[in-house]
Amino acid sequence: MSFDSFAFHPLIKAGIHAAGYSTPTPIQSKSITPIIEGHDLLGLAQTGTGKTAAFVLPLLQRLLTGQRGRLRALILAPTRELAEQTHAVIQVLGRDTGLRSMTIYGGVSELPQVKGLRAGVEIVVACPGRLLDLMQQKLANLASVEVLILDEADRMFDMGFLPSIRKILAALPLQRQTLLFSATMPPEIRTLATDLLRKPVIVEIGERRPVDTVSHAVYPIDPDRKYETLLGLISQAGSGQILVFTRTKHRAKKLALQLAGAGLAAKSLQGNLSQNRRQEVMDGFRNGQVQVMVATDIASRGIDVSQITHVINYDMPDTAEAYIHRTGRTGRMSKLGTALTLITQEDLLMVRKVERTIGYSLERREMSGTTLPKTAAFARLPGSAGRPRVPEKR
Repeated sequence: MSFDSFAFHPLIKAGIHAAGYSTPTPIQSKSITPIIEGHDLLGLAQTGTGKTAAFVLPLLQRLLTGQRGRLRALILAPTRELAEQTHAVIQVLGRDTGLRSMTIYGGVSELPQVKGLRAGVEIVVACPGRLLDLMQQKLANLASVEVLILDEADRMFDMGFLPSIRKILAALPLQRQTLLFSATMPPEIRTLATDLLRKPVIVEIGERRPVDTVSHAVYPIDPDRKYETLLGLISQAGSGQILVFTRTKHRAKKLALQLAGAGLAAKSLQGNLSQNRRQEVMDGFRNGQVQVMVATDIASRGIDVSQITHVINYDMPDTAEAYIHRTGRTGRMSKLGTALTLITQEDLLMVRKVERTIGYSLERREMSGTTLPKTAAFARLPGSAGRPRVPEKR
């Protein structure tokens, strides 16, 4: 199957060619046609599966006809980084269409955003908090919106945006097309989908499982050997981009400073940074000036860098879903990636939960020169010897 089978307008085909797309991913293959046909859609897919293009391409096809110079499509995203990433995809795929897109989020002046709205853009990619602020000031009018897209709905719920989202929904026309994308389906998101979607097409791509292009392994260690082990893993990783996850923004900042002090091109991405500084760090990571990015779960949303070869969990995530989200930042768009996790004895319960969720055991590895904890619990950890266990194809 190729993108030609969708019969996109030549102006959109030019954008597809510019983006270097050739064969649709599964989420794209199953979503594009029903979206073009005007159906509501519930898409369940992990990060790295190509879902942004799955809704951007049919959206552009729809907006090519009809009135210009008014807000016709609203995309809600949980973080500034994801909003900018989606906006960037729209700019590439829609570069020859003349359709205009802009982002709206907090942490920056609202004046350029108000100016953009008044200029009459067709597509807005917004974080709920700032958009609601502008609505309450009568500076944003959603009366002409034809298409609503909620991206990473589960993360928006995790971040407490659900009340703001419901207020935004109340200002939208009842007659519209609604698309909801989520990696997981907790009860709150299921309820939201039931309320929002009318006879939706449901597309599910490997829900609650990592993508098959990523290999996984864990390193059981004593807590005081974490930093030493991390340095060893980074040295073994080669020249690719490395994304390191910590639980807190303070730990991310401290660890990035330690790595920089060791001579590595490392920066942190965390909530205390100004928007300009966040953008500077992301640009450095994308262009290769920064090799190691240390981030928290929330700050990492929207990181879409195809050169990420390794994701390293310096701290074990709190949920199996978070593990899948993190590791989905590598192995994107069919490229191979590696996910490595440093675990202490207190992490063993979460390791079991992750294994039950993904359906196979995580390989146990030992770092050369590192003394492993001599406990029965670590000894029983599966996958401790032999070849890496590769997930079966699904």
